[in-house]
Amino acid sequence: MEAGTIFYSAIPWKPKRPFPRNPSSFPRFIRASASSQSQRGYRGPKPSKDLVADWVMSNDDAVRSLPIYVGGASLLAVLFNRTVSGIAPVADASSSQSRADLLAISLAVTSILTGLVWLSIRPKSITVVNPKGVECQMICSYLPDSVVSELLWAWESLSAVTCCRSLVVVYDGIYLLQIGMAAESGNSGEAVIVDASKLKQGSVYLGVMRSKAQRYLANLLLYPGRSELPFLPSNTQ
Repeated sequence: MEAGTIFYSAIPWKPKRPFPRNPSSFPRFIRASASSQSQRGYRGPKPSKDLVADWVMSNDDAVRSLPIYVGGASLLAVLFNRTVSGIAPVADASSSQSRADLLAISLAVTSILTGLVWLSIRPKSITVVNPKGVECQMICSYLPDSVVSELLWAWESLSAVTCCRSLVVVYDGIYLLQIGMAAESGNSGEAVIVDASKLKQGSVYLGVMRSKAQRYLANLLLYPGRSELPFLPSNTQ
């Protein structure tokens, strides 16, 4: 199993001050829809194409086997050249031809071994699983409508274009959002609520705050994910 990552970013927000329901200083947000973009046309930068990279990705097996074929052909060429050149088959250290043949054979064998290593090491394919838990949508009650709208928009975007099925937002020790799939609390059918104070005391949170980098968890069933992230489904990838 594989768990997601936790990101840290500085947000200039002080939750201790009450939020006005209609803040005048809050920027205006513009929504983009597929229909409006299709009418006006896309004017942004177009992604560049790498023909070599695309060909390698589409012929992965052939590229991984290529060093084996090159090394095998080189080895046969060296042996054929040794046979037709009339030189004794026994290697002679004083002969420049023998030294060149030994070097060529070494390179050919190295190429074959490289191909075998490439075939044995392959990226792990992630299988899609159904999270074990219950659906939940819990939002902090005193957030302004504009912030709630942005959080819901972010969740809809992530769930639509990625494999994300759970989203939890905790900022400055305050639990703001929990949406998507969550772990089930016993047999009650209710979602496990995020304990922000307990999360801040865990090694995952402290490590992220100290390193200012994301954190990768290999398995939620193992520690520290098992004890510090109980609100996520147990089979989260």
